[in-house]
Amino acid sequence: MTIEELKKKLDEAHYIYDDTLVTTLAVALKLGRPLLIEGAAGVGKTEVAKVMAYALDRELVRLQCYEGLDESKAIYEWNYQKQLLSIQVDQSLAKVAGTDSKAESAALTKSLFSEDYLLERPLLKSIRSEKPVVLLIDEIDKADEEFEAFLLELLSEMQVTIPEIGTIKASSTPFVVLTSNRARPLSEALRRRCAYLYIKYPDIEKEVAIIQAKQPGTSDRLALAVAQAVHDLRENDNILKKPSIAETLDWIAALEALGAVDLTPDMIAGTAGFILKNEEDMEELLESGDCGCHHEDGQPCDHHAADGQHCGHHHHHHG
Repeated sequence: MTIEELKKKLDEAHYIYDDTLVTTLAVALKLGRPLLIEGAAGVGKTEVAKVMAYALDRELVRLQCYEGLDESKAIYEWNYQKQLLSIQVDQSLAKVAGTDSKAESAALTKSLFSEDYLLERPLLKSIRSEKPVVLLIDEIDKADEEFEAFLLELLSEMQVTIPEIGTIKASSTPFVVLTSNRARPLSEALRRRCAYLYIKYPDIEKEVAIIQAKQPGTSDRLALAVAQAVHDLRENDNILKKPSIAETLDWIAALEALGAVDLTPDMIAGTAGFILKNEEDMEELLESGDCGCHHEDGQPCDHHAADGQHCGHHHHHHG
């Protein structure tokens, strides 16, 4: 897929991109390299894998990493319920027939660890797929170093060994996207294996473009006011959980549901729960007046209430 073809597909998906991102994606795809994407929570790392699955017309297979994730949860498990059921059925038949030979028991045991009882987990599913998939390994920094080392081996060899069955070689090569919020440092070996992207929160102009691409009916005035407000919240050191791009879009939807044409203090107070997700951050927003109400020339707001009084928001910084 050429860079131009990829751009066309990303445009179709209403995905806002820059040249660096598109070039990195196209080259990683061409070279068959995994892509490691780092950045703060909520900048849209996972979205890259989703939009690549769309652009390539492939299934997206996702492995969500967490502390204690081991190979069995990531590659395969045996279907214990089905195995137990087979044992019970076999025992019942043996009783009826009056047979119970050692050879039959051995044959049963062997059959219980065959393909029929294998449950594919994301990694096995992605390499056994006849059609190549996009494999998203989400938040690799949450899994431990042992799992990371195992993953590196899998990505290098593109095969998996299951003791009871043998080595399963890849039927197709997935396009692999790994994401990390940098909760812990990743190994140099993994970094060397991957192409790399660092995604920042969008600037105001880009966030306006994202809003207009994802919520096409939004007025320029409201899109700009929201993008400015979200930018200010992310810059505010007292805000504990910075708003994600998805929360920006939620906020726009909430404001439009109320018929908002501009971002007034009342509108902010009424919809704060769509952009901020904890009590401390909501208090900070309402106390600091860091509401992001700006005029088009970039100057802070001067909203007046109906009785002619100033909106009462004052900038208030915690020591």
